[in-house]
Amino acid sequence: MNFDLLKKLREEQLISVESFEKIEQQQAQPLFSLHWELKTLLYLGVMLLSTGLGILIYQNIDTIGHQVILLIIALICGACFFYCFKQKLPFSRERVKSPGSFFDYALLLGSLSFLTFVGYIQFQYHLFGTNYGLATFIPMVVLFFLAYEFDHLGLLSLAITNLALWMGVSVTPKQLLMSSNYDNQTIIYTYILLALLLLAADFAGRRFKVKEHFGFTYMHFGIHIGFIALLAGYFIHYEFGIAYLFLLGVFVLGAYIYKEAITRQSFYFLMLTVLYGYIAISSLVMRALFNAGDGEGAFFLGFFYFIASAVSIIILLIRLNKKIKTA
Repeated sequence: MNFDLLKKLREEQLISVESFEKIEQQQAQPLFSLHWELKTLLYLGVMLLSTGLGILIYQNIDTIGHQVILLIIALICGACFFYCFKQKLPFSRERVKSPGSFFDYALLLGSLSFLTFVGYIQFQYHLFGTNYGLATFIPMVVLFFLAYEFDHLGLLSLAITNLALWMGVSVTPKQLLMSSNYDNQTIIYTYILLALLLLAADFAGRRFKVKEHFGFTYMHFGIHIGFIALLAGYFIHYEFGIAYLFLLGVFVLGAYIYKEAITRQSFYFLMLTVLYGYIAISSLVMRALFNAGDGEGAFFLGFFYFIASAVSIIILLIRLNKKIKTA
């Protein structure tokens, strides 16, 4: 609060002495907000409740029975969704506020119960047979629907995670589930495609003005998945010329994210671009050093490079932060 302005108003007798003293006392002893602490505890409570029910069911599986367990999970899921659909506000392409504090936690509990129900019935009764792609596709579609219907970022994150799982299982179902020696190249190309889909979802949301605030979540997952997949492709094909195509992809993606970060004034996206770009450039520098000289000399040059580059990165981030603030 601007106390100089407050004193000036008091001197001009625009506010009373009593009001001035009350304001001054309130500022001297400000209230402490427990908003985020309570939200964190409530979310943690939902997760602990789901975990506790799972442990209880696991320890008493022989006496309870599978049908009873499925019925209990279905009742919890149905009750939560019944409450949420009854209390929800009308759908809007813009941001929709939550109807109440309990609403978000009931929705999260219902969604987690639904995932547990689908996973349990597939594991115990093989509802989808060996079609594991379908077993992950249905929960993904339901989660995306719920995320948009109820305007919930937490469910959107779960839906994106299920999308990544579905794409991974779909391209390598047998290898992924039966052994750890699945085709790394196939997975890398799949997740590069996933990153492009997430970035495209962000673009489409802004283009058609549908839940534009979901864009940060799409960008967050798209950036990390895209950069990690491209860098993984580079290091896996390190001895081959195709490795430089993956590295080129890193710089192309970095240029796009940099442009978006400046437009949105997001220092977080800028920082990710700089850090992943730094990894790509450092790999080229170290490769050049070890190819040009002996091992010991390259080691010492690399040591000084990382010291100098770390300082340069800090300076660059500070300047980029100022650039965003003055944009």
